[in-house]
Amino acid sequence: MEILQVLFRTAFFYFFVLLCYRLMGKREIGQLGVIDLMVSILIAELIAISIENIEDSMLLTILPIALLVILEILLAFISIKSRKVRVFFDGKPSLIIVNGKINYNEMVKQRYSMDNLLLSLRQKEIKSIEDVEYAFLEPNGKLSIFKYNFLRIPSPYPMPLILDGSVQKKALKYIRKSETWLSYVLKKKNLNIKDIFYCFYKKKKLYIIKRTDLK
Repeated sequence: MEILQVLFRTAFFYFFVLLCYRLMGKREIGQLGVIDLMVSILIAELIAISIENIEDSMLLTILPIALLVILEILLAFISIKSRKVRVFFDGKPSLIIVNGKINYNEMVKQRYSMDNLLLSLRQKEIKSIEDVEYAFLEPNGKLSIFKYNFLRIPSPYPMPLILDGSVQKKALKYIRKSETWLSYVLKKKNLNIKDIFYCFYKKKKLYIIKRTDLK
């Protein structure tokens, strides 16, 4: 009888968790943020406890999982609306390689070892660090790599200057521009920083997507 109960609970929670993850949205394992990872671990622990303790009501497991799913969906919605919340939970990408040179200070700050860097480069079939123009350590732990072009002509800095109405100071620093310069250029276009959803700098021009363009 106990075996049947364990099998029933296992099958039930299999489909229940499948439904929960469908509600939380599609996400690859490598793209899981801090919140997603926490929810996944807690759900796994709750289910393991429920399967082991067949005397306890399944409702004691279903209700906490339902609460976790609701919280995850709620925080995901808030994160979409607020970049500050998104950055707080998920973090920002970190610039590890700049113009073929390693940013050691950032590597130490992110506790990212040289072995990890070389492993990621080998996985991308890159032999030398000098072949890399930019490399970003993403919030999910993956390394995004921008190789030099054939002629090794410097390419535009691959990060936006403005994202969701917020100035990206590090991006301005790397293109050697100031916030005063950015405000002046936008003023000439009759634009305000808060009105801009996305702004990218390429070949001495600003490419802008306004919030109103998204409606």
